[in-house]
Amino acid sequence: MTKLDDIITTLKALPLFQRVEVEALRLIAFSANRRQLRAGDMLFRRGELSDGGFLVLAGEIVLDCSDDGAPSPHLFGPGALIGQNALFSAVERAATALARDNAMVLVLSRDLVQRVLEAHPASAQALRDYLAAEARSLASRLGALAI
Repeated sequence: MTKLDDIITTLKALPLFQRVEVEALRLIAFSANRRQLRAGDMLFRRGELSDGGFLVLAGEIVLDCSDDGAPSPHLFGPGALIGQNALFSAVERAATALARDNAMVLVLSRDLVQRVLEAHPASAQALRDYLAAEARSLASRLGALAI
């Protein structure tokens, strides 16, 4: 089992959570459910409406965008966050996620993230700032392509 402090460290290493207060991360790490997967188990299916994201704690998760069983280059190991946008908004899953081997994920429900951010307004502001900077960066990159 992954220790609570290890999960907090892993969350803090993600760009999304780097400026989030440690107490907010502790609450997320403590309150989120862990889900054990066996090789071949499905985490979610393409087309499903999301209700949150997943932090890979152990093993590997592969995203199959085509649902045809062909090898996928989208492989996520420990420390990867799957479904960042789903933490804040219901989105349709663009791929099916399968455990490539025995794996464990931390289930980060949108409701949990919202409750934690309501209790930690400075962390909510830090996330807003990060996401706004990411949106500006994306818009700039897209603008450069249009030239």
